[in-house]
Formats: sequence, structure tokens, C-alpha cells
Amino acid sequence: MTVPLRIVATEGAVDLLRTLAGRHGPLMMHQSGGCCDGSAPMCYPDGDFIVGDRDVLLGVLDLRLSAGEIPKNAPSGQEAVPVWISGPQFDVWKHTRLVLDVVPGRGSGFSLESPEGLRFLTRGRAFTPAENHDLDATEPLLGMHWERGDRPEPAAEPQVVAEAADACPVPGRAAEDLR
Repeated sequence: MTVPLRIVATEGAVDLLRTLAGRHGPLMMHQSGGCCDGSAPMCYPDGDFIVGDRDVLLGVLDLRLSAGEIPKNAPSGQEAVPVWISGPQFDVWKHTRLVLDVVPGRGSGFSLESPEGLRFLTRGRAFTPAENHDLDATEPLLGMHWERGDRPEPAAEPQVVAEAADACPVPGRAAEDLR
């Protein structure tokens, strides 16, 4: 059984993460649940955001990859960007594949991309019933598991897509019609 990825990223988002990692070192992301920054993906230097015991790891983005590539081994250091979400927010979004994208605009004042003239944006699509069945058979990796050294297996499917529409197609329209 191949468990579907909970997070994928567009090439644009991965390019921006590579730039930010080059400036700031290893990164982490947290899907914000609201407050002053709305519900936005937030990028921090790794360790600058305290991950709670019950926060859920959506996945580890592999900055070595281009669209369509499948990793041969797990990324590490600046190549690995763990993406987290709070436990209560995960309970609401657990049936959704999140797609990390980047668009022109001003990012949050707390997120590293703010001065770049770009901002991260989360898009999503609902998992199919079969995907939900496979996901329900697995336990998510929590902050307390990460703290003790547990890590997910490398992705078994492409983690990077060329455009958001490749991962979040509009029903009734082919992805190439959206470009």
C-alpha cells in the first residue's frame, strides 16, 4: 500500500525554499491556523517555531527534487523542509492534500519570504475515498515522535509538481487548460 502524500509543492515554491535555505540555513514550515496572519503557510529557520507534541508532520519537502522526480533516499540538512500543522487543524484538514505554492505579494511579517515580493499559499484537493482509506490505516507522525528521532520514509510518489493545477485540478478541466 502506498500512502498518498499529505503535502506536495510547486516548482515555484521549491525554488523559493532553495533561495531561503541558501540565506538562512535549514528551514521548517508550519501551516498557520489563523490569528493575525490568517491561515497561511509560514516559513521559519529550522527550530525557530516550537513544534508541539501533538502537532502533525504533513511531510518533509525534498529540495533536491524537480517536478515528477521521486527521491531515492531521505533528504537531510538544507535539503529537507519539514511541514507541520497543529493537531486540531489537522483534524479538520486530514482529508485534504495540501499543495504549497507561491504567488506574487507580500508574505506574512513572520515568514521568511516576506521581503521577497512573494508569498507562500496553500491550495488543496480532497483525497479520494480510496486515498482516505489508505491514510486511515496509518498513524500520522507527531511532534513527540519527531523529538524522539522518528522520521518518515522518503516519498514514494512525486512530491514536486510543475504547477498547482497539476495537483489540484479544477473538476471537469484538464490541468493544461488552466495554464
